[in-house]
Amino acid sequence: MNKPLGLILTILGIAMLVWTGFTYTKKEKIVDAGPIQISADKEKNVNWPPYVGGIVLIAGVVILVGSKKK
Repeated sequence: MNKPLGLILTILGIAMLVWTGFTYTKKEKIVDAGPIQISADKEKNVNWPPYVGGIVLIAGVVILVGSKKK
């Protein structure tokens, strides 16, 4: 059970180091007055610091190494 978890954390940590965030677009209603509706696309950002990816990567490697000893 630990080996797949370690592998997933390792891959996730590498991905988090390469991509430090992502952007998505969300429609938001600006005016909703009866039959008149006005909406706009708003860009939202989700970012994380690079050290979080490093911590996840190290945790995955530690779990992988620990699971091979047993």
